[in-house]
Amino acid sequence: MMPDTVLGVPLHPLVVHAVVVFVPLAALGTIAVAVVPRWRSTYGWLVVLVSTLALASVPVATRSGADLRSQLTLGGPVLEQVRRHAQLGERLIYAVAPLWLLGVALVLLHRDGRHPQITRTVAVLAALAALPALVLVVLVGHLGSAAVWGGG
Repeated sequence: MMPDTVLGVPLHPLVVHAVVVFVPLAALGTIAVAVVPRWRSTYGWLVVLVSTLALASVPVATRSGADLRSQLTLGGPVLEQVRRHAQLGERLIYAVAPLWLLGVALVLLHRDGRHPQITRTVAVLAALAALPALVLVVLVGHLGSAAVWGGG
């Protein structure tokens, strides 16, 4: 059972900060180790750790957001923004999971060193997987902040 609040503050805005920090860091880190092979040995596992934190924080944010939404009385344009925010938020896991999986595969393949062509292919796929994760986290965050702060 997940708490609804932490010290009286709804859990969702707290956990969202983990998502908006870890997902872009994971995506940019994955791109970096995909593009610069010599960084894989030094930073690869750090990128995987950040990606794991990103992957773990997304469902917590999604669940806590659904819980928060059920407690609010919304109407008009704010309701539409929250609905769109929630819809895109539900999809974020489908962008972060492949990013995590390809990042892990890249680090393991690089460490093994026996399959350079497969490693290069996975590096390209990992870098490409970072793009939808970046775009989607920005869109979800923008819609959420617009709903809260009235940014249309």
